[in-house]
Amino acid sequence: MSPLFALTFCFALVSCATPRSALLERFEAGLAAQDSATAALESWCGQRGFADPARVIAAPLTGEALAASARIRAQLGVTAAEPLKYRHVRLSCGGRALSDAHNWYVPARLTAEMNRQLETSDIPFGKVIASLDFTRERLAAQRGASPECPPGTVLSHRALLRLPDGRAISLVIECYGKANLH
Repeated sequence: MSPLFALTFCFALVSCATPRSALLERFEAGLAAQDSATAALESWCGQRGFADPARVIAAPLTGEALAASARIRAQLGVTAAEPLKYRHVRLSCGGRALSDAHNWYVPARLTAEMNRQLETSDIPFGKVIASLDFTRERLAAQRGASPECPPGTVLSHRALLRLPDGRAISLVIECYGKANLH
């Protein structure tokens, strides 16, 4: 292979990869700037023109619920006897699947109305609990899929959502798909 061909080939690869990489960096920055992944996804959906108006909905995903491990219970500050709920949803905007989310939450730390909405509606968790003024503590982030994520995941997050008094209300694993980058 000639040096000129090799240089041209490498330049072509970099040119193709750079816009997607820059887009992923912008997407990551948008997520990092918000405590609510739902708010970040809705903003991203609007910026990218995926839907007008940008509205994220949560569709339940079927399958076996992931049991809360002792580690998850410890991170949430609950004993083995305290009830936890599990919600597995796909967040979409404009018909575009943006993420799959595994969410273990402490129903006793939410209002009765919030619990009802989480069990019966397509409203994302972040919107349901927005009035609690929660904060997000990122525990892990990686490009690509974590073990709980489906193929096609470009970014994985693990985070705790906390009340203003510091008590955890939710542990979430978020699997962001390729559709965010198109």
